[in-house]
Amino acid sequence: MEKYNFIIEEEYENQRIDVYLAQEFENISRSHIQDLIGKKKVFVNGKAVKSNYKLKSRDNVEFEIPDNEELKIEAENIPLDIVYEDRDIVVVNKAQGMVVHPAPGNYNGTLVNALLYHCKDLSGINGVLRPGIVHRIDKDTSGILVVAKNDAAHKNLANQLKEHSMNRVYRAVVEGIIKEDEGTVDKPLARHPVERVKIAVVKGGRNAVTHYKVLERYRNSTLIECKLETGRTHQIRVHMAYIGHALVGDPLYGYKKQRFNLEGQMLHAQKLGFIHPTKGKYMEFEREAPSHFQKIITILRNELK
Repeated sequence: MEKYNFIIEEEYENQRIDVYLAQEFENISRSHIQDLIGKKKVFVNGKAVKSNYKLKSRDNVEFEIPDNEELKIEAENIPLDIVYEDRDIVVVNKAQGMVVHPAPGNYNGTLVNALLYHCKDLSGINGVLRPGIVHRIDKDTSGILVVAKNDAAHKNLANQLKEHSMNRVYRAVVEGIIKEDEGTVDKPLARHPVERVKIAVVKGGRNAVTHYKVLERYRNSTLIECKLETGRTHQIRVHMAYIGHALVGDPLYGYKKQRFNLEGQMLHAQKLGFIHPTKGKYMEFEREAPSHFQKIITILRNELK
């Protein structure tokens, strides 16, 4: 039997424990998870809970999975774009298509597998599935992440995230022409009440704020910069779709039939700034969008000629 440990992030507060675990372990059905909960294989803060338990921020969730569903998290020699590294942190420019951490059905080829090979010493706060992972970006989003190499650094960075003091800036290409030069979407987000794979603007959801600025306008689309005041799951994708400008390449929230043959949404985490957890000084890192992103920009610019 393998035990997994999660520290619940603020965005998952008030979510049912069975729903949360079904999202984390995509190849285990929700009914099976409910069965395991009934067999007291799930604990929150050291106590067994029922399937309808509502999570609280910073809850410590322990999940025991029988041996026949055990995950082997192995170090893999996968090339990484290391932006910065010292004894406390690693800043990585994640490629589009790379999953951040393992889960059943997808436990190889992830950023965590690569990091375990690269540095071997990652914080253990988030358990064996997510060692060192302070924050995540979607599989099909490229860009900069900071990873903690020890528990003290992890706690410090997690507090900065909780206090919304990290500077997180994205580039995105959206459908349609945004008329105003800048704006803010301040709408609460929660799991979609029907389509559970989606996040939606939901009254009573978690506070979510996205600031955007127009960089370039094309014939039928717009290049924007987005600055996150909060960091909810799918936040930019949902907020921009909500105001009628879904991301190009995002069939989940935008057009089902996409114009370009892309492997994911046109979204890149370009800049990340934070206070170093031990040095105490502000550090900021930036990486330009990858080649596939730049290729689409070139096509859009050429359409204006």
